[in-house]
Amino acid sequence: MVLRIVAKSAARAQPAAALFSSSATRTLATVSSASSSHKVVVVGGGAGGLSVSHQLLRSGKYTQDDIAVVDPAAFHHYQPGWTLVGGGLKNKDDLKMSLPELVDSKLKFYNNGVETFSPDNNSVQLSDGRTLNYEHLIVSPGIQIKYDAIKGLPEALADPSSAVTTIYGYDTCDKTFRLIEQFKKGKAIFTQPAGMIKCAGAPQKALWLALDHWKKAGLYNPSSPSDIQISFATGLPVMFGVKKYSEKLNQLREERGVEGLFQHDLVEIDGDKAIFAKADGSKLTEQFGLLHAVPKMGPYAFVAKSPLADAAGLVDVDKATLRHQKYANVWSLGDASSLPTSKTAAAITAQTPVLVANLLSASEGKDAVAAYDGYASCPLTTEYGKVLLAEFKYDLIPKETFGKLLGIDQAVPRRAFYHLKKDFFPWVYKNHMVKGTWGGPKGFLR
Repeated sequence: MVLRIVAKSAARAQPAAALFSSSATRTLATVSSASSSHKVVVVGGGAGGLSVSHQLLRSGKYTQDDIAVVDPAAFHHYQPGWTLVGGGLKNKDDLKMSLPELVDSKLKFYNNGVETFSPDNNSVQLSDGRTLNYEHLIVSPGIQIKYDAIKGLPEALADPSSAVTTIYGYDTCDKTFRLIEQFKKGKAIFTQPAGMIKCAGAPQKALWLALDHWKKAGLYNPSSPSDIQISFATGLPVMFGVKKYSEKLNQLREERGVEGLFQHDLVEIDGDKAIFAKADGSKLTEQFGLLHAVPKMGPYAFVAKSPLADAAGLVDVDKATLRHQKYANVWSLGDASSLPTSKTAAAITAQTPVLVANLLSASEGKDAVAAYDGYASCPLTTEYGKVLLAEFKYDLIPKETFGKLLGIDQAVPRRAFYHLKKDFFPWVYKNHMVKGTWGGPKGFLR
């Protein structure tokens, strides 16, 4: 049976939005003008960067320091687990790993940020002034959390006494469950922004787990008046991008008495008031007793302002081969890429073997040998003990593992999927994916 890991995208995000910026990442006391050369330079030490660098190393085509990994972070986080932390099911520190210790000793690790790309010169400039020359470049730094894109959000999250939280940050994911436990009466609002986002299903996971907690505590009953009212405010016109799963989730929303505020994009927090921009250009103000706010997200400036970026600021690659549209020796995967699919770690598991195969082929002067079909997945925790396992490919077409193997409908939440999300995926991620021995749709790699 082929199992696929799924998650919130690039599992390396840090609380600081400017993690890769030069002002935040200088690690040396003096600026260096030295240069080094590598066969492959991988920018990003997250799910994509670690997977692809280790799979390339395991190919046997590279020796000591042929491959370089660049990332300024001290820690690597299993971000998909933050939804479980927000539901009181995991400890965030158990999902935190030392990034330098995850990088194989045969790889050259630069614990620095990137200043600029110079693809015409086959080089990358680091934040400490050094230059890395390459034969091939892989860009996978993920996207950044833009807390300040919602007015008042940074201040609300920084205030330990506020009723505002988010599962999208290491510093706040555990605050989410504390607020859920403390909340007894009033309106709870869960938001999802318009625009690009890591794992589009994650905002709902916080909603469904909170609802189930309150239901089990006797505080919420969808069939009778309750002291708690729940709203889901999303910038989208639907519950989920894939029609099959969206219809099921909307059914659950209606059955469970959750107010749907569609095409409502959170733009400001003022005390206990949330202000939303509506599709018609007007604004709506809602008072809340608890607000789970999902920040806006976007590409890092050093990517968006580079020659590698498309109009959206993402690395402009072919959606099948993952090769850059202009620079033949540049590649990208994960959240920072222009691939028109959901930004999840599951997508990365399917993208990595394709990129590795095509880069190795290109290194030998051959054409691309593999194609990515857009596979992505999202295990939506609909209550404690049950998960709806959404799997799909390009054009939002379902591509279900267990539907094909067992003939079951994955839009029906199941306990077996819950154990995949809660137990198997965190284990396989830590022990295999970041080490290059997990191929997602391809299963375990030798």
